Amino acid sequence: MSADMKVLLVDDHEDNLFAMESILAPLGYPLELATNGDAALKAALHGGIAVAVLDVVMPGVSGLDVVRYLRRLAQTQLIPVILVTGMDQNNKLAAEALRLGIADFLLKPLDPWALRIKVQYLYRTSVLLSAPLRQQTLRNHPTDPPQAPSGHRRLRPTETIRIPWQPEEPPL
Repeated sequence: MSADMKVLLVDDHEDNLFAMESILAPLGYPLELATNGDAALKAALHGGIAVAVLDVVMPGVSGLDVVRYLRRLAQTQLIPVILVTGMDQNNKLAAEALRLGIADFLLKPLDPWALRIKVQYLYRTSVLLSAPLRQQTLRNHPTDPPQAPSGHRRLRPTETIRIPWQPEEPPL
């Protein structure tokens, strides 16, 4: 596991943050806490967030507003988000959340095992997926041409590849 990747926990009620922190502490992942949407956005923009667990209803910038903003930026659009809500999951909220690509919904009061399992899975997946991207970023300078994957040959600008024509097979 990458030690620099954190789980971002966001809720405007400190007792809910404490509960989420207590539930996830046994996993051993670094946790970053935020009590509002603005602080959550700042934490995400600083980087190193593997998973975000966001309360939906917060004064000012809501959890959905945070997700909308995260999805617009290349550096944060792949952060998996679990939305947490104390109200019943209504169709409008669910449709908007799915459109934004959230990973999951959880209802309060939180089931500790469900939260741990979901965060653990998303954390591992996020770290595995981000490792090649970090290596590619470190390997390539912005002025360097992109590297071809190992085992692939790069074409010269004047070189072409001829692909033999094959007739399509008739449908069965």
